[in-house]
Amino acid sequence: MASSLDAHLRSECGNDPLKQQVAETIRNLAGAAVKLRNKIIAGGDGMGQARGGTNAGGDVQKELDVIADRVFLEAAEASPLAYFGSEEQEGAVALKPDASLAMAIDPLDGSSNIETNVSIGTIFSILPVDEEHRADPSRVFRQKGSRQLGAGFFIYGPQLLLVMSMGNGTHVFIFSPGFGGFVELKTSIAIVDKANEFAINASNYRHWDQPIRSYVDDLLAGSEGPRERDFNMRWVGSMVADCYRILLRGGIFLYPGDGRKGYAKGRLRLVYEANPVAFCIENAGGKATDGTTSILDIEPEGLHDRTPLVFGSKREVERVARYIADPSALAERSPLFGKRSLFRA
Repeated sequence: MASSLDAHLRSECGNDPLKQQVAETIRNLAGAAVKLRNKIIAGGDGMGQARGGTNAGGDVQKELDVIADRVFLEAAEASPLAYFGSEEQEGAVALKPDASLAMAIDPLDGSSNIETNVSIGTIFSILPVDEEHRADPSRVFRQKGSRQLGAGFFIYGPQLLLVMSMGNGTHVFIFSPGFGGFVELKTSIAIVDKANEFAINASNYRHWDQPIRSYVDDLLAGSEGPRERDFNMRWVGSMVADCYRILLRGGIFLYPGDGRKGYAKGRLRLVYEANPVAFCIENAGGKATDGTTSILDIEPEGLHDRTPLVFGSKREVERVARYIADPSALAERSPLFGKRSLFRA
């Protein structure tokens, strides 16, 4: 019989009090995810409608964004958390002043997909709270991603899934209504090293820097190009869905910075999107960077910092870094494809 989430968390924690608090927080998040799933299943025409305002990152808020934020704030209030930082709120919310943990969260990833019934999700990151953070709470969400004690994401799709890591592998749990909770679906995922799929929003091609264009051109050239094999392109528009596919099948995800106003550092948030995804990817043997620098080594300047993001199969992510670092030194690129774009007429 598959192990329950609760049994897995107990085995992860042992007698470590801090890990036990992380586990308690994840249990509460799992309960909140089931509540949100039930609200999604119940449906209603208004869930995907704009509220008329924007969140802290400037994105239009949908009704379900606000509902999700409220559901997970309630879970946070029941957890051993000193601070709660959400995409939907301007700054950190102070909770239990003596608690040892903080959580950053994207309550609803992929909200543009609500009306089209495509998978959406919740992404979370759990961080330690040190004395320096109590003295200056603005610093609590300026910790590097390598300091995360636990991270993961829920996927609300045909199945309700939890992908999580506490630094000892990346594990997948599925919600079982018959069992009344989450049970383990996949133990210690290992991302395959060879990528045959890539995920990128190709509509932004004209805005990308040349190294990213060159990399994508070489993929699209397929078996006739310098990579000498065919690649499939996938783009869901919900990062949790793209990430889960890569965990299962390998591949690479790219959301680079580009030339549009306000997009020099991409669109994704470092603290509550890139860091937790990177933590799960790297604990599954993959790699995550901003193109060249490890995501988990970047020190955020604030809760809502943006970052370019490249993650997936390790060798493929490292290849992108070579394109960016020195495009002219890529000996594997054929002159035929050096100046030609498959997106141009």
